[in-house]
Amino acid sequence: MRDLSAGPRVLLKRLRELMAEPLEPQERLDQIVRQIASNMVAEVCSVYVLRADGVLELYATEGLNKQAVHLAQLKMGQGLVGTIAASAQPLNLSDAQAHPAFRYLPETGEEIYHSFLGVPILRAGRSLGVLVVQNKAQRNYREDELEALETTAMVLAEMIATGELKKITRPGLELDLTRAVTIDGDSYSEGIGLGYVVLHEPRIVVTNLLNEDSEKEIRRLADAIGSLRISIDDMLSRREVSMEGEHREVLETYRMFAHDQGWVRRMEEAIHNGLTAEAAVEKVQSDTKARMIRLTDPYLRERMHDFDDLANRLLRQLTGFSPRTVADGFPADAIIFARAMGAAELLDYPRANLRGLVLEEGAVTSHVVIVARAMGIAVVGQAAGAVALAENGDPVIIDGDDGKVHVRPMADLQKAYEEKVRLRAKRQEQFRALRDVEPVTKDGKRIKLQMNAGLLVDLPQLVDSGAEGIGLFRTELQFMIASTMPKGEEQESFYRSVLKQAAGRPVTFRTLDIGGDKVVSYFRGHEEENPALGWRAIRLSLDRPGLLRTQLRALLKAAAGAELKMMLPMVTEVAEIRAVRELMQKEVQHLSKFGHTLPKKLQFGAMLEVPALMWQLDELMEEVDFVSVGSNDLFQFSMAVDRGNARVSDRFDVLGRPFLRILRDIVRAGERYQTPVTLCGEMAGKPLSAMALLGIGFRSISMSPTAIGPIKAMLLGLDVSKLAELLETALDDHHSNQPMRDLLAKFAADNNIPL
Repeated sequence: MRDLSAGPRVLLKRLRELMAEPLEPQERLDQIVRQIASNMVAEVCSVYVLRADGVLELYATEGLNKQAVHLAQLKMGQGLVGTIAASAQPLNLSDAQAHPAFRYLPETGEEIYHSFLGVPILRAGRSLGVLVVQNKAQRNYREDELEALETTAMVLAEMIATGELKKITRPGLELDLTRAVTIDGDSYSEGIGLGYVVLHEPRIVVTNLLNEDSEKEIRRLADAIGSLRISIDDMLSRREVSMEGEHREVLETYRMFAHDQGWVRRMEEAIHNGLTAEAAVEKVQSDTKARMIRLTDPYLRERMHDFDDLANRLLRQLTGFSPRTVADGFPADAIIFARAMGAAELLDYPRANLRGLVLEEGAVTSHVVIVARAMGIAVVGQAAGAVALAENGDPVIIDGDDGKVHVRPMADLQKAYEEKVRLRAKRQEQFRALRDVEPVTKDGKRIKLQMNAGLLVDLPQLVDSGAEGIGLFRTELQFMIASTMPKGEEQESFYRSVLKQAAGRPVTFRTLDIGGDKVVSYFRGHEEENPALGWRAIRLSLDRPGLLRTQLRALLKAAAGAELKMMLPMVTEVAEIRAVRELMQKEVQHLSKFGHTLPKKLQFGAMLEVPALMWQLDELMEEVDFVSVGSNDLFQFSMAVDRGNARVSDRFDVLGRPFLRILRDIVRAGERYQTPVTLCGEMAGKPLSAMALLGIGFRSISMSPTAIGPIKAMLLGLDVSKLAELLETALDDHHSNQPMRDLLAKFAADNNIPL
């Protein structure tokens, strides 16, 4: 094992002393460069710090012209220093001036120096500056000198990260670590959130960098790695993990990294070079991240994330980090930043403090997004690099409307969003004033406004929003956030709590809709080329009658003496409804036989999401007590567009003539058979599309709780009969090219209808 010579060890010891002395920042920096130059027998040592405007400024030097400090500047990527900062890679040159990137700065007087060694000052893989040593003689610096300089750079990174250099930063300028950053992502849940960053798996901030006893630190590292390997082996041995191919693949990658001798050797070398075990982990992590962060291959970038996560786990082992540490300092206005997370993990955070969620990965249909939307918080997904660019406690704005995240926002942007939030709050206040107002249109048509839900945390919004009931209760969310299959007793208790909190308002329970994009970790499915069209929802339930009967029994027992409304998802043929009715009848007979109280009234319905039902409308309306249109799936199946595919999801309009005609046919079929029809997709929650639904005949719609106020404000000013006449003519016109959306927007503007 290579060890540092006594000289560098003396340097690290002296640096530790300097960090502890009560010095002004400039004096501390000046002494650090002086010590490095002396110890490495270098004629020049300089520190360049990266500013928020992308400029590297000379902050301290020993050997160059002192008058150049805070004046000499290089842009990112410019000159040798700029190249090091941009690439996050060291440069070791025997003749610096012969390098194509060399740029002469006359104010520094560096033209007489030939040999050059520069290393990036890194934190979490980000370049914060550059540390350089130079000599007149042409020579290549040794590997141990490179290691010593990289280790010293960690001390400087800590100085920058703690904000110590702010005092000597010129007025009007900011350092890169504190610069405002805007991250573009995708809007997954609307809303604006102002608050402070909470990293879901926070980076451990290593403050104890330099060791007193290398052998002791080597033992600490070995113990921590041993514990880490055991924990990974333990996770892999669990039955539920071994059955999940994707989870197992990730854990197998973790195990491979944890047993990688090259990784361990690099950390041990850093310890022998004077670092503590945790500082050695951080150094190797930062070096590896800097090298891999520019990779374009998605597989290799994914492996980088796995390595990064493993290093963070090892840091937590070494520092004894506990999640309670985060909970103790949890801010009142928290915006969670995560690479990815599960729905149950989000529910572990105090709901009252959450203002938003930022995800680097995930999709609009992922479990955690569904739960976040149900909780009414703004969500931005596909926010690349968000976790690395933010620190715990950073001020942040999440704009769920536009899919943007503003980290450390400028004062004027902060004020603009504060005003935007005030205006939204004012509008919400106006909507709250409408809470108890009857939802009756201008021409006297009574509209039933209901809300969508799926968790107990949704229930308080039933009263707050003024909804008449729950038009769609997604029972699968209970399954999605659980680590094991909920037993019948657990389901019964859950449904009873829902009905109790609904306090007499109607609740429409949708039976289990898992499969497709709603994967439940403990339920072993099958690989499917197109899961949205595969083994899911009622298809899965009919193939697993025990699963369905358990849920039906739980619903019947929970609604004892009350009214039970339940509906089936993704029905393709009316025969499926009849099959479930038979199972339901068996459960009714079973409960009656053992003296259980049954619901006083049972209403049995179906979701209309599959286009095949459009040619069974008469049979459907006769078979069920009510129909609920799932416009999200019905639209994507009718138009053959994957709503998760950005290339095609916006190609066709839900307000286009074809889809509105489909919806009108459903309404007319319901009227013929006097079967109530509700729509519970995203269309119902947007004023313009909700207006169109009322115009083609819907009198019951269900939406997110936050949408009820805007929808009610819209319908109170709507003459629905007048709109119906306009739409009837427009939908029957086979020659018009005017987009229906434009027609509806003009009608709203001409009639002063708030959208």
